[in-house]
Amino acid sequence: MTDKVAIFPGSFDPFTNGHLDTVRRASTMFDRVVVAVMTNTSKRPLFSADEKTALIQTAVAQLANVSVVAQPAALTVDFARQLHAQFIVRGLRNVQDFSYENDIAAVNARLAPDIQTVLLPAKADYAAISSSIIKEVASFGGDVSTMVPANVAAALRDKLGGSVQ
Repeated sequence: MTDKVAIFPGSFDPFTNGHLDTVRRASTMFDRVVVAVMTNTSKRPLFSADEKTALIQTAVAQLANVSVVAQPAALTVDFARQLHAQFIVRGLRNVQDFSYENDIAAVNARLAPDIQTVLLPAKADYAAISSSIIKEVASFGGDVSTMVPANVAAALRDKLGGSVQ
């Protein structure tokens, strides 16, 4: 029997506790989960792909069946095929995410009918947390320590000149 392999793609700038929860949950559903640090050409990142990869690797280190890779701009389904993944995992925080992710899942199904998209709703504790909000709060010195893994909070402090709690 073939291993069930899933990728969890995203720009992860920065990686949040909501992302970590999605990875943990996916790791119980699939034999292997690959967190794919992707390039979002419509965003200006705070962290480089290498920085994000290292931060996520530390955050998921206790999950034996999870790995992290960076992928330059590419179609997610093409990258999934390269990794022999049969599933794409996406987290949903709200109805806007559902609408957006449902449209992407439909296009991906046309491009790669053999790859299934699995949408995981966020737990209530994480529904209001987004990378954009974390960057905004952190840039003004707000405390984001309950919203991101500890190593990410430290990296935000370093990146933003020590203003983050």
